[in-house]
Amino acid sequence: MSESPLNRPDFATATRYWLRLGLLNFGGPAGQIAMMQRDLVEDRRWVDQPHFLQALNFCMVLPGPEAQQLATYIGWLLHGVRGGVTAGVLFVLPGAAVLFGLSWLAAAHGDAPLVRTAFEGLKPVVIAIIAEALWRIGRRTLHGGIPVALAVTAFIAIQFLGAPFPLIVLVAGAVGWFFLRKDQGSKTVPAQRPPVARALRLAAIYAVMIIVPTTAVVAAFGPAPFLDIARFFTQAAFVTFGGAYAVLPYVAKAAVENFQWLSPAEMINGLALAETTPGPLILVLQYVGFFAGWNHPPAGLSSLAAAGLSAVLTSYATFLPSLFLILIGAPYVAWIATLPKLGSAFRGITAAVVGVIASLGWFFGQAVFFANGEMDLVAIAVALVALIAGLRFKIAMPILVVVGALFGMARYAFL
Repeated sequence: MSESPLNRPDFATATRYWLRLGLLNFGGPAGQIAMMQRDLVEDRRWVDQPHFLQALNFCMVLPGPEAQQLATYIGWLLHGVRGGVTAGVLFVLPGAAVLFGLSWLAAAHGDAPLVRTAFEGLKPVVIAIIAEALWRIGRRTLHGGIPVALAVTAFIAIQFLGAPFPLIVLVAGAVGWFFLRKDQGSKTVPAQRPPVARALRLAAIYAVMIIVPTTAVVAAFGPAPFLDIARFFTQAAFVTFGGAYAVLPYVAKAAVENFQWLSPAEMINGLALAETTPGPLILVLQYVGFFAGWNHPPAGLSSLAAAGLSAVLTSYATFLPSLFLILIGAPYVAWIATLPKLGSAFRGITAAVVGVIASLGWFFGQAVFFANGEMDLVAIAVALVALIAGLRFKIAMPILVVVGALFGMARYAFL
């Protein structure tokens, strides 16, 4: 029996859906992609399954949050550039607004006993969330000697040798390209490809959109911390392969140790808060930007004003590249799907990401389990319970975070 025809929505209907998705897209990329699969392919039939999977594969080999990029692509498929921009922005905007409020709470009232103890309970849960991500990605990725070697090498390189994350991505991609490639038979490249001039025009627009606002902010308020924020998070956006957990060690070490924008404890708190908000987990970078401005406001700006400007600039620099990568690359999806080497390179990068995530757990684990120079057995026990709850009983991350906060308050109130 043939499938029913697709239902193309009008722009207003699609916009309402993208806003609803932005408000409800909890659960990380897997949950967000599953929600779009159910809503857009099965229920509404706005896009068919082959196009959805082809777009998903394309987004998986791009840097940036794949679920947001998938929404951007489908928005473009339905209504062109305005549809892609609307879908991409609304996917992030509600979560960004919520996280902004939570960032202010952490910065302005983090020393209040109730808030402080809640954060203490969150920290071991964050370690469990990282361990769960490490297990899930590693189980799916580390098949064979080369992927395992890439993971171990990446861990050693970033944790003990101080290798920059972009270099690790490039080397792992090259290893995957040359050594993980499989013969998948001949592929037929579509005879007609979109003109290069379109891609160059959009790339030029992107350059103007990132340079002009950054220059205006620096001219108005001085370079610190805004120039470093724009430069650093733009660079991070282009190497965010494999999800937020891949780039977090790179961001955490730079933000805490190099720029000294925030403390390790504040960084852990930010990850916990980002886990409880809708939107992609990479929104945690907005939290980092908020604290950069809050802790280092330039002359003439209050801490809140500097934090707000820094948070907006961080999110702008983080998400603008992923939006433009989709708008530039969307017409090439069918052609790119015929290049199996890209998939092999991505396999190499994903294998290295396992080692990078392990270094994130190491970095945060030292700060949580040995905060005062002594082993915190209670924190270790909480992390183990949370890990079992997530892996064995499939308890959702936001629930684990809330329970951890409640435990922290109870621990310091009654124990």
